[in-house]
Amino acid sequence: MAAPLSVSPARIGDLLLAEGRITREQLDRAVAEQRAHGTRLGYALVRLGALPENDLTVFTARQFGMPAVDLSTFEVDPKIAALVPADLARTHRVLPLKRDGRTLTVAIVDPTNLGVIEDLKFITRCDIFPVIAGELTLAAAIDRHYPARDEAPTSALLSALEAVDVETDIEVVGVGAEEAASAAVPSGEIDDAPVVKLINALLFDAVRRGASDIHFECFEHELRVRFRIDGALVEVMKPPKRLQPALISRFKIMAALNIAERRVPQDGRIRLKLGPQVIDFRIATLPTLFGEKVVLRILDKGNLTLELERFGIEPRAEQALMDAIANPYGMVLVTGPTGSGKTTTLYSCLSKVNAVETNIMSAEDPVEYNLYGVNQVQVRTEIGMTFAAALRAFLRQDPNIIMVGEIRDPETGGIAIKAALTGHLVLSTLHTNSAAETVTRLLDMGLEPFNVSSALNLVVSQRLLRRICTACKEAVVPEPLEFEAARIGVETTLRDLRFTEAALRDLVARAPREVAAQLGSVTLDTRVREMPYFRGRGCETCGGAGMKGRQGAYEVMALTPALRKLILQQVGAADLRDAAVADGMLTLRMDALLKVWKGITTLDQVVRETRVA
Repeated sequence: MAAPLSVSPARIGDLLLAEGRITREQLDRAVAEQRAHGTRLGYALVRLGALPENDLTVFTARQFGMPAVDLSTFEVDPKIAALVPADLARTHRVLPLKRDGRTLTVAIVDPTNLGVIEDLKFITRCDIFPVIAGELTLAAAIDRHYPARDEAPTSALLSALEAVDVETDIEVVGVGAEEAASAAVPSGEIDDAPVVKLINALLFDAVRRGASDIHFECFEHELRVRFRIDGALVEVMKPPKRLQPALISRFKIMAALNIAERRVPQDGRIRLKLGPQVIDFRIATLPTLFGEKVVLRILDKGNLTLELERFGIEPRAEQALMDAIANPYGMVLVTGPTGSGKTTTLYSCLSKVNAVETNIMSAEDPVEYNLYGVNQVQVRTEIGMTFAAALRAFLRQDPNIIMVGEIRDPETGGIAIKAALTGHLVLSTLHTNSAAETVTRLLDMGLEPFNVSSALNLVVSQRLLRRICTACKEAVVPEPLEFEAARIGVETTLRDLRFTEAALRDLVARAPREVAAQLGSVTLDTRVREMPYFRGRGCETCGGAGMKGRQGAYEVMALTPALRKLILQQVGAADLRDAAVADGMLTLRMDALLKVWKGITTLDQVVRETRVA
């Protein structure tokens, strides 16, 4: 609270009477109104015309030692209003007005309601600065910013289309005929203007906010729409439940799917023209208990960056990767979980070697981006066009470079190894946790150690870390628990993170000048908590999250003669990793920590996305 409370609200009428602001008759009538309808006394006085609401607000604020606000002259940002749930705002008459770092200014009616202040602090994770507002004006403002449940999502999100002409600037491109019809959903309802506008607004807003995926989910009593922004899901709206059939059918029509089939998953694509941009959406439906879940992956070629240095790969690791793809034959593998940027890394590699004299073939499931100069093939398992079948066909197409979307089975792995050993450069992906584990995974598939040792040139393991917002970045001393969570205790040294002397010298050499000065004096006995750490305070640029954008963390293991010998001996992943680190490789944890000390990401992100080697 702004100041200690100095007066009981029960005496507000007596104080107004004592100052001559109201008469005894007006006070008695207001008290009767209050008892009859259960309203607040101040509200009753304003409704009866005993005094202007603004005068009551100023008087109350003075008595409680708090600031007053005139909401009739205040414009609230919808993003700020969204920080507080509509039900809470209506029930307790509160409205968030502005955010300054971690302090949220909230208009309230009852300054003695300390419970709601604590609730707001818990929900918003902000420090609450309450200001007094008039009850009638505040109620009107709440109704304006939190419309009725059925109207709120639509009206709030459609505002994103104000700068876009729905009829001319948003159109579906290259979709098949809409001959399918659903008996449960009248075609007029599917094409109804609110449904069309709502979906257009969703797609437009997702692209505008840089989302990578849109999740449309059906529950028993409500729908939910979430965007994945910088790797984290954010709820954006809850459309009316009654629109569920029409919305799902509209998505299917746009993707040329069968809208009458709701029992099995379906996949498709939407090509949408947003003004001058043409953006692809990969759509997947999944039958759930209360309806079909729809997920759209946004494939915005305008945001596709093929420059590896912009992803955050360290110069030495980038050079090792460039040397590997410059070889005329051999295999380069990129590993990591779904959504870690593996395909983008492969596309970046292809862009480096794409030339008129080179025949590049790729098999993908699905083809995410169209690359000029690359012969891209869509894998269709249901008709027998598997990765293995595509690879066999590629070998009869006189290829120089082959990209395989993923090595999923021993057959595909065997053909890929054979191609790499017969004069072709093969690029592919695997789902493994580290570069060293990729080798053991190939051996577990049944591939011969001498073939893996001979064919494999380099393995990249990668993760995506959220970046600290540059607009509100500040230095910070992490709490002891954060070090413990990262398994970096008070007595733990850089040696415990498997930093060798060579790796430490390499890390210092590649750090920014201002950080290198601190790193240069580090010995292997220096505590990790003496290194620099940063975080985002939260601002308008990042929507209060303190994080904006993402950065790659890379573990690049080039196959040296020593490593090839270890593969022939079929040693474990831990021994391979230790040997690679001894040769100067930075593990994912090392690379991520380097980005922490550069001020790019936080210790929390390192803990979430990497593990101690």
